[in-house]
Amino acid sequence: MNSASATRYGMPREASTTAALAHRRGSWLARMDGSALEKAVGAPITGIPRSTLHRLLRDSLPDEALLIGSETDSVEQIAPGRVRVGCGETVLDADLVVAADGVGSAVRSRLFPAHPGPVYSGSTVLRTITEQAVDLSTDFELTWGHGAEFGHIAFHDGRAEWHAVLNLPAGTRFADPVDELRRRFHTWHAPIPALLDATRPAAVLHHDVNELRTPLPSYTVGRTALLGDAAHAMTPNLGQGACRALEDAVALAAALATEPTMPAALARYDAERRPRSQAVARAARQAGRMGQRLSHPLAVTLRNTAMRLTPSRAATRMILRHHAWAPPQLS
Repeated sequence: MNSASATRYGMPREASTTAALAHRRGSWLARMDGSALEKAVGAPITGIPRSTLHRLLRDSLPDEALLIGSETDSVEQIAPGRVRVGCGETVLDADLVVAADGVGSAVRSRLFPAHPGPVYSGSTVLRTITEQAVDLSTDFELTWGHGAEFGHIAFHDGRAEWHAVLNLPAGTRFADPVDELRRRFHTWHAPIPALLDATRPAAVLHHDVNELRTPLPSYTVGRTALLGDAAHAMTPNLGQGACRALEDAVALAAALATEPTMPAALARYDAERRPRSQAVARAARQAGRMGQRLSHPLAVTLRNTAMRLTPSRAATRMILRHHAWAPPQLS
């Protein structure tokens, strides 16, 4: 894993044109035109901490709507139109349960006991947010080596989220993750060393990347709907996992608001969301095979050459095809 094998693509902070540039450690595969992306999606691409997103979502709810610090231990259909949820000593009856309990969803396992569940993708990811600001020339950047990836997203306060993806056996862990990544990426280009130097080792999260390789036959059973990773956990190679969950939520809310009955709303939700999200999951898996997971030197060279020869507009269209979704209007 040397600097010559590391190639990258990213979005300049002041992006008004697209250009292919050489870098002192690694060459550019492509540079995306930030203004073109902003014009196409109708909003700037902005990095924010997930905790900030959670706060913004929570602030739109009344306090009494949230029960936090409780784990759901049972979900059962008690009547054709009623579902009972057990949360420790609290028992709730509801018209609908929306299970968004992640890739290891216990609700999904109960609804589909014969489904094989999540499987290891072959990659493990380390990630965190830097403790202090880092001088960055790009808002978003990915670097590919042989069987490895390092990327960052810049925040407005100068800090950044970074992630490192490695091809390793499941369960591999490091006593000092930052020191291990310094060893693995010490020849890679700036700002990777600076991002690692700005990191507190105890703040690094390390998770194996699991996915639902076998698609679910439905996202609804009775009065229970699956949402996000519980329904379609995918690899992060397109950065679309959380995006699909947000789309799911909006689509489900729209169906519930406009369809005459609950069964009709749930049928519409499944019909709209399952084909789209499962297609994105397949595309993410393929992107990983051609991106971070690719390790054979000849295959890496061919991939890099093809990307350098791809016109910038075509590269932008490839990114935007997963954004081609118009949210329904909610009254």
